[in-house]
Amino acid sequence: MTNIPQTNKDVEDMLLTIGINNVDELFKIIPEKYRYDIESLELNDFQSEQEIDLDLSILSNSNLHAQNSICFLGGGSYDHYIPRIVDTLSSRSEFYTAYTPYQPEVSQGTLQYLYEFQSMLCQLSGMEIANASLYDCASSIAEACSMSIKSDKRNRILISDMVNPNYIEVVKTYFKERNVKIDIIKSSNGLINNNSIENIMSDDVACIVVQNPNYYGLIENIEKISAVKEESLLICVSDPISMSLLKSPGDSGCDVYVGEGQPLGNYMQLGGPYIGLFATKLKYARKMPGRIIGKTIDLDGKNGYVMTLQTREQHIRRERATSNICTNQGLLALRCTIYMALLGKQGLPGVAKLCYNNAQYAASAIEKMDNFALFEDNRSFIKEFVVKTKLSAKNIQREAIKRNILIDIPVNDLSDNLLLLAFTEKRSRNDIDKLIEYLLSCK
Repeated sequence: MTNIPQTNKDVEDMLLTIGINNVDELFKIIPEKYRYDIESLELNDFQSEQEIDLDLSILSNSNLHAQNSICFLGGGSYDHYIPRIVDTLSSRSEFYTAYTPYQPEVSQGTLQYLYEFQSMLCQLSGMEIANASLYDCASSIAEACSMSIKSDKRNRILISDMVNPNYIEVVKTYFKERNVKIDIIKSSNGLINNNSIENIMSDDVACIVVQNPNYYGLIENIEKISAVKEESLLICVSDPISMSLLKSPGDSGCDVYVGEGQPLGNYMQLGGPYIGLFATKLKYARKMPGRIIGKTIDLDGKNGYVMTLQTREQHIRRERATSNICTNQGLLALRCTIYMALLGKQGLPGVAKLCYNNAQYAASAIEKMDNFALFEDNRSFIKEFVVKTKLSAKNIQREAIKRNILIDIPVNDLSDNLLLLAFTEKRSRNDIDKLIEYLLSCK
């Protein structure tokens, strides 16, 4: 709520009800050394609501963000255009909750859009069943690994070093105390070499985790990787926008698809909250984490939507629980559903093609520069790629801010000579030309 009015009478009634004399007594529990004297805060004089709004607006505009700059940030969070209808519909009061409802008789609207969200995700990923979402991509990957371990009783995970490093850290945290071994698959020239997988494969490998396009934006050969996975589950991490142009994970031999749903109608929001996508083959349905919404027929013969499975520890015996994730990102799933329904089967690949055209246009210009080059001279990317530079990447990023240009750096780069650039459909040719002009000026 943006405004919670309190009159002096309201405060007096509150104090009388709880049995204290003044507001200061509420804070006696806080040690004196942690309290600030109001005078020491140097606050301005009392202001009207209109004056406060103006001051805070001026203060917030001193921040550089995607709305007042040219944003080329990527690495898992992208500045895509969000149609206004997504905000309008998702802001309706009957939808404005993050929770999956327990009472189907009063929650058919919410259950229906979650069912449609799952159905669209299955079509996009080529999988047979999807859940109603998890917390974010990182938790989806970790839960997919956990499901793999429970499915075949093995205790070893292989994960590509071209998976987002932040996701890898979450997976390591998940299994730190669970007697699970995690081995990193070393890439070659930014891509997975099948020999690297074959050299470390063994009977105790529960799953192989790959990202496509990978953290550097490069497109992996998933079908070749699938051919060497043996009995292990293959988990594919993929950006849903880019995935609309590529052969689906399900059709490429993957067993599980996971991803970050932020690009599907959700803002960057300073890093969250985000929404984890999770889809797999039907045979793993009873081992899936999260909640699954199903469609049925009621007593009157009409379509009805119900929560079909929620195999968490609160609903079944603890030792049989597949996960302890206790909710889903319902509101963000609604936004994804509206966005995917609005764009449809032609619109989503259309957005990806615009991103591809922008990225290739920028790459063509960067290839001609003296101080910059494409990573491994590889142009097999859709909307983001890595650039090598002879200069300091951190200095380039820092100076770009002065021109209202936001540039990313791979979090796993210790050399200070790599840039990570993302090009969504929001970036005009003029925007990209300004980036090129800036890079040309870097010495």
